[in-house]
Amino acid sequence: MSVPDVDALPAHVWPGSARRLPDGSIEIGGVSLRRLAEEVGTPVYVLDESDVRRRAADFRVAFGEAFAAIGATCDVYYAGKAFLSTAFARWMHEEGLRLDVCSGGELAVAERAGFPGELIGMHGNNKSVAEIEAAVAYGVGRIVVDSFEEIERITDAARRHGVVVPVMLRVKTGVEAHTHEFIATAHEDQKFGFSLDQGQVAQATQQVLDRPDALRLLGFHSHIGSQIFETDGFAEAARRLVSLQLQVAREHGTTLPELDLGGGFGIAYLAGDTPLPVREMAEGLAEIVRAACADAGTPVPRISVEPGRAIVGPAGVTLYEVGSVKPVQATDQLVRTYVSVDGGMSDNPRPVLYDADYTCALAGRSSGAPPVLARVVGKHCESGDIVVRDVELAGDVQAGDLLAVPATGAYCRSLSSTYNHVPRPRSSPSATVRSAP
Repeated sequence: MSVPDVDALPAHVWPGSARRLPDGSIEIGGVSLRRLAEEVGTPVYVLDESDVRRRAADFRVAFGEAFAAIGATCDVYYAGKAFLSTAFARWMHEEGLRLDVCSGGELAVAERAGFPGELIGMHGNNKSVAEIEAAVAYGVGRIVVDSFEEIERITDAARRHGVVVPVMLRVKTGVEAHTHEFIATAHEDQKFGFSLDQGQVAQATQQVLDRPDALRLLGFHSHIGSQIFETDGFAEAARRLVSLQLQVAREHGTTLPELDLGGGFGIAYLAGDTPLPVREMAEGLAEIVRAACADAGTPVPRISVEPGRAIVGPAGVTLYEVGSVKPVQATDQLVRTYVSVDGGMSDNPRPVLYDADYTCALAGRSSGAPPVLARVVGKHCESGDIVVRDVELAGDVQAGDLLAVPATGAYCRSLSSTYNHVPRPRSSPSATVRSAP
């Protein structure tokens, strides 16, 4: 059996600029993580701006070209829930992406960044009156309607402002994504959207079309889940949405101009993960939509997708310092080394929420020591406070070492807390690095 290379930095897991320096430390965007830790402390989120911009541009170009090839337009909305700040919102606008927000807070960040309202989509399963009021006042390009109550709230806000608000209806297509139960979002027994099987979609469609002075129905929206590596679920969801659009045309004489397939495109967290390349995903979805529309005998509408994790996830790394190392006899045969770091579930709750797997590597030095099976854990008063469940680390790992966990750009900062009154990772301009183009 081959001995794992504990110093390896698999290119599809780490930021594109990640490399080891001659002294064994890791550099990202031309910045040494060891030097960064000395300057701003740990734990710290590190984000490679150039890597983010490149991925955003890849999505814009790949989806634009793939759908242009079938005679259609595709808008790429960055899903702000993955990671959002004013600077990040500006990056997305500069790279030609639109922005998806799902709360009044995310909308406020977009406004502060100067993101044009007409390029923003507003999501959320329980938008308050105040949030809807803010969205309408700012002139968002569309609101994705999630309930009958929202139809009333948007109507009231539109009439107060004397505008017609573009809306989409979120549909439970009944498609099951091959992902964790908590991030599969199109099956019947969950909180998002209108039920297709129970006639709610038809009822909501009628209510929106009955209010032309306040609402304009753009089309239907579906999101089947997150961390998806296959296109099968998208194919069935697209067929059902196209069928719905055609039904509206037949019954109401109205051709709906848009269709949204959502996001959920997966990334590599471990070396063995194999997400589809962006261009392959784009071309696959374009062919799915083309075939669905051809079968239905209807023109291809304007399409939109909503990547979030796939743009920011691989560009981020979380840097920790080791505080203690404790070998533990886990079974009669297995000895595992517990490596405790100065963060944990407060800066990355995904392992405890979704059984998410990560990897890590020594960031301040390399090592020739034989590897040991390790579990990287946090400092919180919870046995489930696990950062990396199982990883081969250098056997001489010790207190004071730096550990870097890749693929943490998405959802870690967004979900962070101050549990046990542990401060969130500090924010510093130095923690945003810029690799060479």
